[in-house]
Amino acid sequence: MEVTQPKPESRSPKPPPGPAAFAFRPQRQPMFWAALAYALGVVFGHYQPRPASWWIVACVALAAAGAYFLHHQTGPGRTGSERVWLAGSLALGALFLAGALHVQLRAVSAQLDNSIQPFTGGSEVEIVAHVTRGGRMQQGSFGDLRQTADVEAESVTTETGEPSPVHSGIRLSIYTPGYSSRHSDNRGANINLDENAAAIQPNFSAMRLLQYGERIRFSARLKLPRNFRNSGAFDYQGYLAANGIAALGSTKADGIEFLPGFAGSRVQSWRARIHSSIVEKVHQLWPPREAALIDAMVIGEETFIDRDTRVDFQRSGTYHVLVVSGMNVSILAFVVFWTLRRLRFGELSATVGTLGFCVAYAFLTEVGAPVWRATLMCAIYLATRLLYRDRAMVNALGAAALGLLLFDPRQLFTPSFQMTFVCVLIVAAIGRPMIERTSQLYKRALAHWDSDNYGEMLPPRVAQFRMDLRFIASRLAPFLGEKTSLVLIRFAAKFFLRVCELMFISAVMQMGLALPMAFYFHRATTLGLPANLAVVPLTGVMMPAAVVALALGYIYPPLAKIPALITSATLEAIAGTVHGLGGLRLADLRVATPSILVITAAAAALALAMLLARRRVTLAFAGLVAILVAALALAFVPPKPQVRAGLLEVTSIDVGEGDSTLVVMPQGATLLVDAGGPIGDGSSQLDFGEDVVSPYLWSRGISRLDAVAITHGHSDHIGGMPAVLKNFRPQELWVGLLPPSAALENVITTAEKLNIKVVRHWEGDKFSMGGATVSILFPPRDWPVGPKPSNNDSMVLLVSLTEARIPQASASPAVPRDVSVLIEGDAQQPVERRVAALHHPKVDLLRVGHHGSSNATTPELLAAAEPTFAVISVGYRNPFGLPRMDVLARLEKSGARVYRTDVDGAMTFYLDGHGVTPSPAVLQY
Repeated sequence: MEVTQPKPESRSPKPPPGPAAFAFRPQRQPMFWAALAYALGVVFGHYQPRPASWWIVACVALAAAGAYFLHHQTGPGRTGSERVWLAGSLALGALFLAGALHVQLRAVSAQLDNSIQPFTGGSEVEIVAHVTRGGRMQQGSFGDLRQTADVEAESVTTETGEPSPVHSGIRLSIYTPGYSSRHSDNRGANINLDENAAAIQPNFSAMRLLQYGERIRFSARLKLPRNFRNSGAFDYQGYLAANGIAALGSTKADGIEFLPGFAGSRVQSWRARIHSSIVEKVHQLWPPREAALIDAMVIGEETFIDRDTRVDFQRSGTYHVLVVSGMNVSILAFVVFWTLRRLRFGELSATVGTLGFCVAYAFLTEVGAPVWRATLMCAIYLATRLLYRDRAMVNALGAAALGLLLFDPRQLFTPSFQMTFVCVLIVAAIGRPMIERTSQLYKRALAHWDSDNYGEMLPPRVAQFRMDLRFIASRLAPFLGEKTSLVLIRFAAKFFLRVCELMFISAVMQMGLALPMAFYFHRATTLGLPANLAVVPLTGVMMPAAVVALALGYIYPPLAKIPALITSATLEAIAGTVHGLGGLRLADLRVATPSILVITAAAAALALAMLLARRRVTLAFAGLVAILVAALALAFVPPKPQVRAGLLEVTSIDVGEGDSTLVVMPQGATLLVDAGGPIGDGSSQLDFGEDVVSPYLWSRGISRLDAVAITHGHSDHIGGMPAVLKNFRPQELWVGLLPPSAALENVITTAEKLNIKVVRHWEGDKFSMGGATVSILFPPRDWPVGPKPSNNDSMVLLVSLTEARIPQASASPAVPRDVSVLIEGDAQQPVERRVAALHHPKVDLLRVGHHGSSNATTPELLAAAEPTFAVISVGYRNPFGLPRMDVLARLEKSGARVYRTDVDGAMTFYLDGHGVTPSPAVLQY
């Protein structure tokens, strides 16, 4: 068969001049350096406050000096360029000082109104308030329906006093107990609580949703928000304070009286009503499971997203898709701009229309700062595009950052702000330069595809690439025709280059974001690259399809079916990808808080990669290798645990009304006894293992546990254990009695799936662990097992450091002695009396049983144990009145010094051969 040869470069009319050989354009990015100087000043002013007059005088002096040198660019001894450089440096110094001043002034002006505090003592008060954030439905811990809303108090009345004017924010929890999981609203629409995903549908009739601006009167018991007082704990108080919330309250739905009048902004009222209308329309167009995802991804409504779905997106590295983020805004902005241009709108009108859409979208989503940041960045990009400065991406990013910091400098300390700008900076400073010198360079070979002599105007390697492609097309020409083969090869090459760009950008982002992901979320997103390659393009289809479906749903619902079906199909593909990849064990790689050395090295590697991306190829490649090595180190090189060698450490972790104890043996072996959990068998959006216990362990640099133990099957002791097993992969799980219990079965099943050895321990077991001795004092093998878990199922452990094992380094002139701790779970009188009579445990530290209830901590046990110290795990102002006064009196009589997690927070005790040294948690908020 005759093979068609590529046509020689003919002397056809020359095309327009082609691009020259590749070379980076020189870039000036003054806005980036200005934003960086301002940000550094904000950090310095936040941590090193000084009198405002200091900052003002210094800032004015630097600004004046900079203006002088800029105006007098020439003079003896210095060139004009030197003086410009000096003037710029002084200007950056002035911005640094301005940032320090601004953050201090902002902190003073943004102080929370705490006038509600005198009424938070636990007594019931009557409150008149207006709604500042409309109600959100959720399922309570005991199966009841709950609604949360933010209100601003207008007056507070006590039982005996006159109304007191108060203007503090309150987060109000409204509940209606006793309702089944299915109701119908006052408009006849059914709602359903999905038993598997706990997805709650809108329009409940069980209680009326509070609307923005409504005035109400209700009675409630108020309390101050309180953090779990462990290192690494989420600053819940700070989060609420940033949203203007000074107190928490709870009331029944039928106890709310609606008052006449409206309080607030009419614009905000319209926004809230439109937002609610959009959510309602979503649930009309799509089934519950899909509607919950569309709510979150399109309109920023996360009420109906269950925790398991969140975890799947987090584990797969695609959580940015689930929440309204910069990517969502960028997708919609691109679609709107492209559509307007196709409709023959000019550049200016299309830009203005796109910006108007983005602002309206940000206004309706209720997401707040993240979406407004994305909108501002989009606005700056489109504006610079009109000015033909679309290449100055880093400079535009600096302008956006500076604008946001001028609005509120405190945003700099939020993970959302930091990750948003690091992400965009990675794309601008690393991704784009690398693409410009690779795939975009080769895209030039696809220009003027019909021209035969365009290759002469290209760099040699690009011209060779073009020639190779045209040669392949010539081989296909006999089968497809010359024109079709050229079009096909050009399309395939362009598609391949785009896929390579997407893969490269995704890979660089995963490597560059490894540090903030490890520091803030303790995750190494090992599957982020393949997950994003699939999910991001699908999201690019799903987002505009959903918006079109919603728009048509208001205009003419039958027309909305086609875009709704497209949305559903892409959403199923996204959910399937996320669930499949997120379910892999490789995706569940959790990491402890990196050390200062690793943090510094990773940040330096990222900065180095940004600086070298526009240098020689070898240097740019070295920068990429640096961030790859840093990412691998963050994922696979665990930090050194913060423990004291040679000592027996016992830490009572603050888990509220539950129980969790960390024991670190003298040689570093770790044992966790219980992992906290919610009270009762109801569901909770707070996973104590994931949200409370794990962050504390990670903050200590603990990446793995040697063993975990569950004392008994009550939820406040084992509710957090499944997450702990997944996060820390211990070698063994110790259990005692196993009565029938779904919660216990879940823990055992989780351990077996993770190949964790399940060990049954009985009274009389005694073994060494990490330089200490562990003795099991209860339960005996013949102890009766009840039909459900009970307090007297509790495994009782005695951990001892004997004289023979006490390190000589800890010796003093006094003779070392045995030291030990008794951990008894929720053991009550029968168990304690048996332990005291049979084992006579002499202990230095007593982990008080059953949270200080009267039915535990018996005189018999105290007389046998003679503890020097005692620690009680108990919730702050808990409804059970724990610890009981009679228990505290018995402990005082025994001579034990008592510590409580509700008062002292997490408490650590160090045991050596001479006694016990208590150490409260050191918290930084």
